[in-house]
Amino acid sequence: MIYTVTFNPAIDYVVYTDSMQPGMVNRSRTEEIYIGGKGINVSFVLQELGIPSKALGFLAGFTGKAIEKEIREKGIKADFVHLKNGISRINVKIKSDMETELNGQGPLITDTALNELFNKLDEIQDGDTIVLAGSIPGSLPSDIYEQILRKLSDRRIRAVVDATGALLLRVLKYKPFLVKPNNHELGEMFGVTLNSIEEITKYAGRLKDMGAQNVLVSMAGNGAILIDENGKVHLCGVCKGHVVNSVGAGDSMVAGFMAGVQSGDYDYALKLGTAAGGATAFSSWLGTKEKIYELLETLQSPS
Repeated sequence: MIYTVTFNPAIDYVVYTDSMQPGMVNRSRTEEIYIGGKGINVSFVLQELGIPSKALGFLAGFTGKAIEKEIREKGIKADFVHLKNGISRINVKIKSDMETELNGQGPLITDTALNELFNKLDEIQDGDTIVLAGSIPGSLPSDIYEQILRKLSDRRIRAVVDATGALLLRVLKYKPFLVKPNNHELGEMFGVTLNSIEEITKYAGRLKDMGAQNVLVSMAGNGAILIDENGKVHLCGVCKGHVVNSVGAGDSMVAGFMAGVQSGDYDYALKLGTAAGGATAFSSWLGTKEKIYELLETLQSPS
């Protein structure tokens, strides 16, 4: 089983308007509502690819109920901690001649609630996978990723960590199965600017030397690089299409890779991850199964 953890889920309220004038009454042309959160995004895309998962994390208030309802209606198992106070975030995204976002803060997560989440982690067994993705709310300890992986260190599990900076570097000692920085984040971790595939490969190798089993680096328009657990370097080009949405593309890549890696073929896993990320980037929300496999076919076709 794959378990995804989302500390701060959200409802994304996307508003399209022809023009946006601060200080005035503005009217929308159309609206869209999506359920968000990096771990939840991974679960949604896994479900599209036929891979079961269970979503964990924290929910609160009427928005939390709406988020959980949507997750369950998608056929995804959910076992969230329900907070007594506050509401899960609403993020307002205004798309006009320029894009404006106002992201909610989210509810306070108490020590009691955190302990409840830790109790839920006890069901994770040898052979399972846990996905830790995204930033950490201010009400949680900054080393929460480390605490979770320390708790699970006595079990043979696959840990996937999609984080940046010190948050990622501090968990490498637990030998995560997969880490997924982009090329800019990779450079920032080592205080350098990476300008070539050779440089990116070099510093991705450093993350592997520091403990990561597989290092997947997304490079936007330049495709992706994977250094697998055997030290082999895999390259994949970018999917071709019109980018309409960057939200969730990285989460989709993680989901596609983890779905593909079950085949034991890392080259295929990289391509499926790239196709899943592209399918989301070319869609108004997360990529569908049909779009993912359509793009996968183009990546597998001879050049």
